[in-house]
Amino acid sequence: MSEGSGRSQRALLLCGAGRYADPWHPFDVTAGRLAELLCDEGLTVEVAGEVDDRMAALADSDDVDLLVLDIGDPALAGRLDPEADERGRTGLLAYLRRGRPLLAMHVSSTSLRGVPEWEEILGAVWVRGRSFHPEYGEGRVLVHGDRHEVATGLSDFDVVDELYTELRVRPDVVPVATHLHDGREHPLIWPRTFGDARVVYDALGHDAASFDAPVHREILSRSVRWLLDRPR
Repeated sequence: MSEGSGRSQRALLLCGAGRYADPWHPFDVTAGRLAELLCDEGLTVEVAGEVDDRMAALADSDDVDLLVLDIGDPALAGRLDPEADERGRTGLLAYLRRGRPLLAMHVSSTSLRGVPEWEEILGAVWVRGRSFHPEYGEGRVLVHGDRHEVATGLSDFDVVDELYTELRVRPDVVPVATHLHDGREHPLIWPRTFGDARVVYDALGHDAASFDAPVHREILSRSVRWLLDRPR
């Protein structure tokens, strides 16, 4: 329950629709799996595809306890709208500056090019011509449980997914999950803060198969609890 409010905590899950859709990601499926996980954590979940409008509305609304982004990149399809970008930026920054938490998934690191602060908020971004992922399939994820409570006591795991590689990662990022490619570790999941706001970025989550990995689900569940400052 929200402290002092007498209501269930509310998650707003913005998924890839409209100009935030793309042909590679089944956003309706991944949003459904995320919504199930959030419901299991006791949240009331609203899934919405009106990304620009709903993000802009965060500037004047204080009824969202957790914002979840699972969105694609409008620039890939030439769906640019600087005015909508700025409205969304204003709402997102107002939300975060109130100290409210954010969970961002997978391809969201390619998005929000109209938000100059996005790299600092998220801790990394996808860079065209540099970032990539090995062919979709089963990969090994290394868990660093000594770095944060969202991963304490958890083991390395296999997942069927796209393992993002060569993101531009800020030096203050401390990943709790990584993968090896060409002898180097590449960050996949990490918690961080942006001002007073708690943020988790999870580069996994391409499709439903990603959420079938029990350890991945557990890290996500713990991340939700940490974001909401609940006991683990």
